Amino acid sequence: MTDSIGQKPWMKTPQAIAVMDALEARGFSGCARFVGGCVRNALLNRPIDDIDIATTLTPDQVMEALQDAGIKAVPTGVEHGTITAVAHGQPFEITTLRRDVSTDGRRAVVAFTEDWAEDAQRRDFTLNAVYADRDGTLFDPTGRGVEDGRAGRIIFVGDAMTRIREDYLRILRFFRFQAWYGRGDPDEKALAACKALKESLSGRPAERTAKELTKLLAAEEPRPALALMAQSGVLTAILPCATDLSGFNQLVEIETEQLFENDPILRLATLIPEDQVGAAQIAERLRLSNEVRDRLVAAMGRTPRITSWMSPRETRRGVYAIGLAAFNDRVKLAWAKSGRTSATHQWRGLLALAESWSPPTFPLTGDDVIHAGVPKGPMVGQVLREVEEWWIDHDFIDDKFSAIEKLKAVAQGMAY
Repeated sequence: MTDSIGQKPWMKTPQAIAVMDALEARGFSGCARFVGGCVRNALLNRPIDDIDIATTLTPDQVMEALQDAGIKAVPTGVEHGTITAVAHGQPFEITTLRRDVSTDGRRAVVAFTEDWAEDAQRRDFTLNAVYADRDGTLFDPTGRGVEDGRAGRIIFVGDAMTRIREDYLRILRFFRFQAWYGRGDPDEKALAACKALKESLSGRPAERTAKELTKLLAAEEPRPALALMAQSGVLTAILPCATDLSGFNQLVEIETEQLFENDPILRLATLIPEDQVGAAQIAERLRLSNEVRDRLVAAMGRTPRITSWMSPRETRRGVYAIGLAAFNDRVKLAWAKSGRTSATHQWRGLLALAESWSPPTFPLTGDDVIHAGVPKGPMVGQVLREVEEWWIDHDFIDDKFSAIEKLKAVAQGMAY
């Protein structure tokens, strides 16, 4: 019996039909098939993100086919056979069937082929080497991709050591796929190969390393996969400071029990040094974006000190001092560090109060200070800061008159 996923809605959109029609008009019926994540996720009843297509057409033929059909064609990776079609704003990554000629563990030299089984042999895992025709009929050249996918087995295509040597970042992909799709015990040969070749991860592109790690951490339940990474030595090969997973495990448990959104960046924060300098160094090592770097650094601040017994007044001071986002991050990190049996209601209360409170704007400006008789210059800022500290100490008193009176008193007491 031929396996099928049926004709899924994403196969029948005008955009998908236009792209497939264009390819078949240049080639023949069946010259293009869906492949990769869209087929895998359809097989497993998971959401579909990107749609990838494999074809026997050469890149030049793909470009011609798309242009003849009036579809935008972008040569995003033409040296490796990849053209991106953009149909009515939706991208489709189209790759010519290929085989590896040579590889250095980072980049491969490929030759194009018309053999679907040959193309499948260069893919990473069996569950990713399944193709689907336009009607949903599955083509499984390895003979086990459909079965492995449904069983939650993450198995390298062919020899695991060979697949990894083609691209050493497949080590991280193994653990990432184990986190997202794996069930039961991991494949022993795959795990042994990852462990044996883990030192080859050094020198890999930092951006790709960070991308794989972040995707793993975003999984619904990443703890078993990360524990495997730690046990095999792979985790410390890419993140030497990640020697204690207790905070990470607690954070995932809190997120799960409290129905918080999975937060891969905050999960990463539990694996790095608890200081701002260390956080910045890790961000630089992984070539993280400035936005992510700044978030990690802010999350590692020591002041104000976050505790579950903070009063409402202290909570407001904290939010005002570092901002809502950083305050929430520090609360969750402190909660994870304190242990799951700690004061859940208090921690939740801190988050609820922070979310519900809108920090007010300090009612005075530099002009107010000058009008109070303080000459222009550095003294203006000094006076303004002193009055603001008084205003904060009085729990952000909503009385501009009182703030002005305090300003006058401070101004009169200053020596210019």
